[in-house]
Amino acid sequence: MNVPTPLVSAIPIWQATLLFAPALVAGAVALFAGPRAQSTAVWRAARWASVVSLIAALISLLLVCLGSAGLDAWLRTDVVGGVVLLLVTFVGWVIVRFSESYLNGERDARHYVRWLMATLCSVAVVLVTNNILVLALAWMATSLALHRLLTFFSDRPAAVVVAHKKFIVARLADVAMLAAVALLFQSLGTVRIDAINRLAGDTHVLPMTAQLATLLIAGAALLKCAQLPFHGWLIQVMEAPTPVSALLHAGVVNLGGFVLLRFVSLVGAVPAAQALLVVVGCATAVLAALVMTTRISIKVMLAWSTCAQMGFMLMECGLGVWEMALLHLLAHSLYKAHAFLGAGGVVRRTMVIQLTSPARAPRPYALVISAALGLGTTLAAAALLNQIVSVPAASPATLVLAAIMGFGLVPLLQAGSSRLGRLRLGLLGLGAFGVALLYLGLHATFAAWVVPYPGHLHAPAAPLWIGVALAFCTLFLVQSAVTVAPAGGLARRLYPWFYGGLFLDEKFNQIAFALWRPPAPAATHAVLPLVESRATFDNPATIFGVCQ
Repeated sequence: MNVPTPLVSAIPIWQATLLFAPALVAGAVALFAGPRAQSTAVWRAARWASVVSLIAALISLLLVCLGSAGLDAWLRTDVVGGVVLLLVTFVGWVIVRFSESYLNGERDARHYVRWLMATLCSVAVVLVTNNILVLALAWMATSLALHRLLTFFSDRPAAVVVAHKKFIVARLADVAMLAAVALLFQSLGTVRIDAINRLAGDTHVLPMTAQLATLLIAGAALLKCAQLPFHGWLIQVMEAPTPVSALLHAGVVNLGGFVLLRFVSLVGAVPAAQALLVVVGCATAVLAALVMTTRISIKVMLAWSTCAQMGFMLMECGLGVWEMALLHLLAHSLYKAHAFLGAGGVVRRTMVIQLTSPARAPRPYALVISAALGLGTTLAAAALLNQIVSVPAASPATLVLAAIMGFGLVPLLQAGSSRLGRLRLGLLGLGAFGVALLYLGLHATFAAWVVPYPGHLHAPAAPLWIGVALAFCTLFLVQSAVTVAPAGGLARRLYPWFYGGLFLDEKFNQIAFALWRPPAPAATHAVLPLVESRATFDNPATIFGVCQ
């Protein structure tokens, strides 16, 4: 096939250098943080590198907003990549500053800084490249560098086993992504991401090899975003330092959504890939949301929340609502970075709440009123936004997601209803209206950023968005029934299954560890007796009871 010419002018050398600066400075610090470097100098270099990266990303985004978007065979600068790069550099800056005090006194701090900066370097390359092979290799490098952070405490059996489990899943995703690169080059004759999207938009029916490659890209995103039944490692990586958890949940695990955003036209041209993303993402979001309600550990609850949010984001990609997926990615990253780095404060607040008198279970009519209020305020916000800004007619998938957001306002309404007295209905309605208006307004803004190549895109099939609507209505009904009667028969019957995540992870453990056993830890952890540690490691599945 003939490769189309680029739509936008090439990037000047000075702008390309600025765009690639976050990756360059992070990589330089990773090389500098060797065995002979002083810890103080390494931390100082990491601090300066994070500041330079943040400033470079901000200037790059400002240039794009002023009309300097461009691409060439290797790099691409646009609003989507610029916004996510600014997000990653900001989170990286926060994590570097937090890590320096968190790991104060650790003898392997240089090792930590080296692989933290290597991870940030690899993520930055994923965000700025216009070459699918470079993207695949940088995505793989991100996972390999993160693996060294997850095994920072390499003498802990649980850390080694769970990191090995993630290693298996990530290598499956890497194989799928590299196979997709080969198939796309064979069928479309290019490795340029912009050219791949234009060819996908110009072609009525993609070659079967290109369709298979798209399915592999979707599969790689599902694997690296910890979707069912490959989700267990995300729930169990609790032995890593807290800033590593924040980096994982706020940045690295979101990359699957960003990669899909880079292939909007390609995914939109393959209905099978859309269906795969919707089915797996929806199932993961619903199950993880139910499992999350059974957990007491703050970190485990946050991990299940990430699993659910990634499923929802990938489901949005499959439904073709790409701007909502981008908004979800940004909001989730900021929230999870704050949640993990502030987990200690959350624990203290939870203990205070537990010492107070328990809140009454809401009455059924209160949930019905809250649901009606949430849906009503969402519709009112959409109508007002349409009057202010001319918004194109919403697709059925967009309407379904807006209704889900209306149901999502119910916990907010319930939490505030007990504190606002007689004025609560009006104040809660006004607050819900403001949240809905902000969300829909950002959705309309982001729609101008994520613009697929105008071609032969397939709208998601009706069974997909109908199935999503039914799944989330069922989720709302089950959660409402359990909330109204937390000690009722339904809650007692469902609790063991949801607490165990339908026991999907146990099946995966049996298969994965039978094929590839985890390595031995570097040394026996001091807390465990030697015999107990070895016996536990001989049966890796027993470690997960501690992680839960």
